[in-house]
Amino acid sequence: MTSNPYNPKKDQWTKEAYSAAAAFVPQLTERLVQYLDPQPADRIIDVGCGDGKFTANFLDDVAYVYGIDASSSFIEAAQNDFGSSKAVFEVVDCRRLEEDPRVMEGGWDKVVSNAALQYILRDPSTRMHTLEACFKSLKPGGTFVYEMGGAGNVAEAAAAMTSALKHSGLSVQEARDASPWFFPSQTWMETALTKIGFHVEKLEVEYRPTKLEQGPGGSGLDGWLRLICAGMLDRVPEHKRDSVVDEVCDVLRDVVTREDGSQWLGFVRLRGVARKPMMPH
Repeated sequence: MTSNPYNPKKDQWTKEAYSAAAAFVPQLTERLVQYLDPQPADRIIDVGCGDGKFTANFLDDVAYVYGIDASSSFIEAAQNDFGSSKAVFEVVDCRRLEEDPRVMEGGWDKVVSNAALQYILRDPSTRMHTLEACFKSLKPGGTFVYEMGGAGNVAEAAAAMTSALKHSGLSVQEARDASPWFFPSQTWMETALTKIGFHVEKLEVEYRPTKLEQGPGGSGLDGWLRLICAGMLDRVPEHKRDSVVDEVCDVLRDVVTREDGSQWLGFVRLRGVARKPMMPH
């Protein structure tokens, strides 16, 4: 029996590691919150809510939030920091939203997702089911608002990691399968959402070079690779993982490093708003 290559083997996420290596993710969300347009009566599902820091951007402005994420560490942090009578955070495999009764009860005003769908949609066997569940969860006229990695996101790091994994002993196909990401194009996303029944109101791509954090637990590219690419590193024996990270850092040094020593990756953000049509009178 073979394991699903798209099924993560362990929970790589912790609030502390994420804050050290990727704190910019919940911070660069002004446009997404603007598109969400939180209203006092809104009941919102936050898909892939992480540690709740993104949710906190609109929590005080809405009636209720149901935050869900596959990481028990993240959910524990979110519930401790932001849980209340109007915000509940629960561990849910977001690849299988259709199995969550609270999601599928319908009647939600909005579904939002920030920087999570590139992981959640990685598995092609569940990809459309997840988007269909988002559609079914909404009341007529409700909106699905999201931002995720788009085609070409962190292309330099993805290519270097694939190469380094091959040098460590994996086949090219094994190295490709180890990728935790699905970065769709605008065309793919518009086609998929329209097929489900959404009316796509906004769909945009932003090229956003982003400075990597310098801090405890790993700085710059090294720390980012060890957190974000942990699942890829798990595909090689433990004694080879440092050399894989070192190779990627060496190969990309001049590509990502600026004159002041800061390191930047080429993020491509795919952002959109899709509305569930009103039921015909």
